[in-house]
Amino acid sequence: MVQGCETPQIDSLARRAPRVSYRMAEVASILDEPGTLALFGFAAGASPGDDPRYLQVALEGFDTPAPFELWRVDAPVSCGIEGTLRWSAGGGWLFAAIELDEREHGGLEASATVAYATLRQFVGQRAEKHVLRVWNYLGAINQGSGDAERYKHFCDGRAQGMGAFFAEGFPAATAIGHRGAEHRMQVYLLACDQPGSRVENPRQVSAWRYPRQYGRTPPSFARAMTLPAQDALAISGTAAVVGHASAHEDDLDAQLGETLTNLEALLASAGMAAAFDTHSPLKIYVRHSADAPHVRDFLQNRLSGVPVLLLHGDICRSELLVEIDGWRYA
Repeated sequence: MVQGCETPQIDSLARRAPRVSYRMAEVASILDEPGTLALFGFAAGASPGDDPRYLQVALEGFDTPAPFELWRVDAPVSCGIEGTLRWSAGGGWLFAAIELDEREHGGLEASATVAYATLRQFVGQRAEKHVLRVWNYLGAINQGSGDAERYKHFCDGRAQGMGAFFAEGFPAATAIGHRGAEHRMQVYLLACDQPGSRVENPRQVSAWRYPRQYGRTPPSFARAMTLPAQDALAISGTAAVVGHASAHEDDLDAQLGETLTNLEALLASAGMAAAFDTHSPLKIYVRHSADAPHVRDFLQNRLSGVPVLLLHGDICRSELLVEIDGWRYA
């Protein structure tokens, strides 16, 4: 089945970065707004309705109800559904998402292969072929030990599915474990018809160069991506990692401080002014629900006025308690 939609035309500003914001409103009213490229809800249940631009992410928010995350572009938007893949496009930008049941594809590794191969084939035939940012959400991410850990199986499958598609460099990315059904895997991306600029953190070893102890296949992502117009930085999942090692085990405040230091290092590496502002939304993934109030207080003190979406999620290393990703606009 293929389903389409189109929003009213508005004036276009070529390749201006999508504007990302957190909103409290009715799903239908947001989807009706001109330029809505994608809308995300945060709860474990199924998506309400069948608009291809809406994705119900399998992570619970600590706010009840959690706000929606909205992506808007300065152009008319078209969208559709092709098999298990949903997409929308406008103004040179592309949102694409896939959700799979691991039980139908032979497990996590095979499902990751299918998901990335499907996305690669779809994006590869589009004008918006430059993948800038990817999000990966899977169940029980830390289950298993050594090479049998589920996250490592996911990395193996992802590499098989992407093939040589990212031979010139990886996109920014996040991989987080949700607390919903273990077999549910979601992958979605933002792509453009113009390339971005990859950004690495001088305090950290590039993820694709991690030593063997982190699995047969190293994680495949850049630490951040400057979008084509140089007007925004898409920031990968960032935690208390220095070099390639996790820092401050069991010390939440120290991990939060180290994570913010890494974020500031990314801004500097991208040539952006220090600090985040009221237009630069961040998602905070917190492993233990009991830590959420403290994390909120910590961030209100250190990132006053910054839009923050607090989510219950497992970080890809079991010793890490918190991870942050998001956007910084110039």
